[in-house]
Amino acid sequence: MISSKFSVAVHILSLIDVHDGKITSERIAGSVNTNAVVIRRIMSLLGKAGIIESRPGVTGIKLVRPLTEITLYDVYRAVELPENDILFTVHQNTNIKCMVGRHIQSAIMPPLLDAQRELEQSLAKTSVAEVTNTIVSQDDDQQD
Repeated sequence: MISSKFSVAVHILSLIDVHDGKITSERIAGSVNTNAVVIRRIMSLLGKAGIIESRPGVTGIKLVRPLTEITLYDVYRAVELPENDILFTVHQNTNIKCMVGRHIQSAIMPPLLDAQRELEQSLAKTSVAEVTNTIVSQDDDQQD
């Protein structure tokens, strides 16, 4: 299961864009309704991935490149797969005396890897700017 870090990271990037970078981790935490420490951890991952820049004690967060050039796949890679490129894992140490236990890993990994590739290709088609624009337009609709 993909954790909520992914959606929180997109939330963070949208807020940074909407506020032109003039926002604190505390204010972001208020919008996400979580602790600022959680926000700073995710921001750290986004920073390591070269998506944002920020400095402790300084108000403001800079997008390294425009949201139109940051895809959902970029965010996914930054916060979900920083150390391991495989989304799905298969249980280990199965009973090799059992036909299913002996072959489950080799039988299930190809379709799981295909599913991961399809997910990643789909995420790569959508920029964070598209998500942010949808948010802004939905809010505009509410205010009419």
